[in-house]
Amino acid sequence: MAQLERQGLSVAGISYDSVAVLADFSRRRGITFPLLSDPGSKTIKTYGILNTTIPETNQQSYGIPFPGTFMLNAQGVVTSRYFEQAYQERTTVGSILARLGNNVDVPATKVSSPQLEVTSFVTDSTVAPGTHFSIALDIKPAHGMHVYAPGVTGYKPIALSVEAQPGLVVREAHYPPSEDYHFKPLDEHVQVYQRPFRIVQDVAIDASPQAQAAMKDMTALNIKGVLSYQACNDKVCFSPQSVPLTWSVTLRQLDRERAKP
Repeated sequence: MAQLERQGLSVAGISYDSVAVLADFSRRRGITFPLLSDPGSKTIKTYGILNTTIPETNQQSYGIPFPGTFMLNAQGVVTSRYFEQAYQERTTVGSILARLGNNVDVPATKVSSPQLEVTSFVTDSTVAPGTHFSIALDIKPAHGMHVYAPGVTGYKPIALSVEAQPGLVVREAHYPPSEDYHFKPLDEHVQVYQRPFRIVQDVAIDASPQAQAAMKDMTALNIKGVLSYQACNDKVCFSPQSVPLTWSVTLRQLDRERAKP
């Protein structure tokens, strides 16, 4: 919460649960932001986010929303939204902030070369089954240097690859818009990055019963990846590079305790 407040943000949650259930949950989990009770899921239905995969005959779960986050401005207008299809999955606030280009107050690792500087971090230090979080790379090309955007041919475009492993779901990677670079000697136009930019790689902890059973005794997950790129300036194209990167997250089990209504 302190990190959000420093950026002028606040958060509130809404659930179909009763006030008593929410009070018990917030006490057990140390939650300090408002949790709003929506009896009969009236507000959830008004916003069109009722989870339609749950039949009305399921008395325990009917009324839950599709899990997600609305971002509102100071006037209360929704500016963006992030939603999941499966109720077991959640996108973290840190992941949303990283995708929006905001600062995320977490430990980071720096890797430097004569061509560029990379600051790498994972948006969440503790995750659970169903957690959608992100690996972010803030990249700063050296003065006069550029790297090639995804889709460029004839050169090695910049790319982040994350090693597959049980329990980890590698999702979409987000690259920012690139800019046109005109190499005058060859009258060549290519898409490049020559100003600071961010790559955000979305990942998730597998929420399937099989994955949860396999990971029940695990307390941490080490994630490995490689950043590959080719850097050039107006005169020289350097050899393609591959930079190994690692990140570590703590694993926790889901809170399955249910308060009495």
